[in-house]
Amino acid sequence: MKVFHGTTEIAGQMGILSEALQKKGHYSIGYNTFHSYLGYEDHLVNTDEQTIEQERENIIPAFDVFHFHYGTTLSPGFEDLEKIARLGKKMVMHHWGNDVRFHDIARIHNPYVYTGDSPPNEVMHERLTKMTRYIKQAIVQDYEMVPYVENYYDHVHVVPIAIDLSQFTPVYPDPMKKRPLILHAPTNPDFKGTAHVENAIERLRKEYDFDYKRIEKLKHSEAIELYKEADLIIDQVLCGSHGLLSVETMALGKPVVTYIREDLISRFPSELPIVNANPDTLYDQVKKLLENPSLRRTHGEQGRKYVEAYHSSDVVIEQLLAIYEQL
Repeated sequence: MKVFHGTTEIAGQMGILSEALQKKGHYSIGYNTFHSYLGYEDHLVNTDEQTIEQERENIIPAFDVFHFHYGTTLSPGFEDLEKIARLGKKMVMHHWGNDVRFHDIARIHNPYVYTGDSPPNEVMHERLTKMTRYIKQAIVQDYEMVPYVENYYDHVHVVPIAIDLSQFTPVYPDPMKKRPLILHAPTNPDFKGTAHVENAIERLRKEYDFDYKRIEKLKHSEAIELYKEADLIIDQVLCGSHGLLSVETMALGKPVVTYIREDLISRFPSELPIVNANPDTLYDQVKKLLENPSLRRTHGEQGRKYVEAYHSSDVVIEQLLAIYEQL
């Protein structure tokens, strides 16, 4: 197959999935129009919306499968979809979060959630209505995302975030370390709940001896090197589900603190080793890990095994290929 990924690179997924597809003997590449300080480059053509729209008449015949991301296609108004459908090409939309996180739905099970980066409900509804005239199936990363899109598509697939495990050699926390390092890396502090994280950190400083580092505005490759130094990771404490940081740092053998909504816990694999904490419980959960160095090590070891089982690109790509087969 020849697989097109586009046009918004989120968490490096277009590149990672393209590489995994290539290992399986398919041709795949991502066309990315979203550029950030994270600096994703692998298996991507970094371009802009105008160039892609100009090239769409050449792009459409060249691919068999169009795997779109974050509610974006080759044209801002989805004018490309009619031709792709007419030519009998396969299409699937991969939603990643704030492209479809309807404000009212998000608050039904989550009093903490931040949706300030999502467009108004009516804008998301209009976009979903347009794209689903032609795209009938969607992919989301977990069950937190399903309610936002399930009424628009014929079928919604849940496919975990993928990472290339060969890039992550575990560096487990040393239980004998006297001054552990807590790390928090918010790409968006409002969404991640950074204010709550740092309030808890200030309380804990009065009782425990540790270092705290907040990582921002670094290239992804540079941030990974700093993650290796950490003894404890605090990811996002508002959303109700985990993100890429949790997956990457579990792959590095780190204990991870993240908020998983109570109603969603059973939808994750039972061995999910994340330490569950919302703004109200964060202080107590981090305190427990500071007081139990061996627990940090145990969670780190469990996290690595979990990512090997569920988030390795070699595992995820098999799920993706099965979806492509039946589109």
